[in-house]
Order: sequence, then structure tokens, then C-alpha cells
Amino acid sequence: MTALKLDPIDLRILDAIQRDGRITKLALAERVGLSPTPCWMRLRRLEKAGIISGYHARVEPRLVAPIATVLMEVTLASHRQADFDRFERAVRASPEVVACWSVGGGIDYMLKVVARDIDAYQRFVDALLEREIGIDRYFTYIVTRTVKDEPALPMDALLPTGNAA
Repeated sequence: MTALKLDPIDLRILDAIQRDGRITKLALAERVGLSPTPCWMRLRRLEKAGIISGYHARVEPRLVAPIATVLMEVTLASHRQADFDRFERAVRASPEVVACWSVGGGIDYMLKVVARDIDAYQRFVDALLEREIGIDRYFTYIVTRTVKDEPALPMDALLPTGNAA
């Protein structure tokens, strides 16, 4: 897949919709300085290119139910491709895992796990270990307070100087 060349208007569109996914097409066009039809065509192009992968509501979890958020470091016992694949399939199938990153350094994966409480988290881990998906070691870090959890990409900071909107 060829990367789409983004111009300042595309970046303004992306910035606007990631901050307000419910913005109307007319309001989006006004915000980025285009008429509605060209703005809509650009939005469609960004969607078709996969740059916009979906639209979601952001739910405040602690207002839904009490939860425990846990960061989990995982090191696998073996490092063949089949071992990584087996572990990743298990993680994808686990709804408690809301994010998982393969990382370089002293560990193999970092997971973000959401559970009803610490006891539910430990039962989840015990079930993973019983499935024998290759976990050698894991370390648990309980999130005690969220200081920042920003879903929007910092467009200006990610692009070379002079390309930002």
C-alpha cells in the first residue's frame, strides 16, 4: 500500500475529526477552510486509504462500573515466530486486554488490561497461564490514577516543521 501524501488541509481534517468524531460535514468544511463537497471528498479519500480507521465514542470507564486498570509486562519462554503468533492470538481473543504492544528491550509485550477488580485480573492471568501460551514471566503494575490519556494524535508534533496545519 502506497502512503498517501498529506497536505495541511488533510492534517486539519484529521485533527478536527479525531477531536470530534460527530462533527457535521458542513462544520468540518468550515473548520478546515473548504467548501463541503471537496472536504467530503478528502474525508472519503482518507477513509479509503485506511488513515481514518473508524469513529468511536469515548466512554468514561469509571462512570460505567468500578474497574481496575493494570499494565502487564510479559516475557515469553521461547522466541520463535510460532510462539509470538500463539501468544498474540490468545491476547486478541481476550476482551480484558484493551491494548497490547510488542516491544523491544528486556520484555516482549506490554498489555493494558481492564478488569472488575484485582481479584478478577488475577483470575484472568491464572487462566492465561493455564492455557500454556508461552508466558515465561509477567509483571503487574496497577494504575492508581490516570494523569493523561489522550486519544488524539499530536499532528503538529508528529510531522516535520513546515508541514503542520
